[in-house]
Amino acid sequence: MIGRIWHGWTKPENADVYENLLKTEIFPGIASKKVQGYRGIQLFRRPLDDEVEFITIMWFESWEAVQQFAGEDYERA
Repeated sequence: MIGRIWHGWTKPENADVYENLLKTEIFPGIASKKVQGYRGIQLFRRPLDDEVEFITIMWFESWEAVQQFAGEDYERA
């Protein structure tokens, strides 16, 4: 299993809108690609001093699945 990690940050006043966008548009859009070997995505949120950090972990069965999702330059975010 391969976990691909992504980090994003926003201001506290935008955090709920940002989280909603991820859950209602971005994540369903990823799932709709139907990448063979994609096994889901997890979302983590934590408040920091003056911003909110979001971390996602996308799970894939193989490097081939990662490449199918991300393209030829799959090691680059």
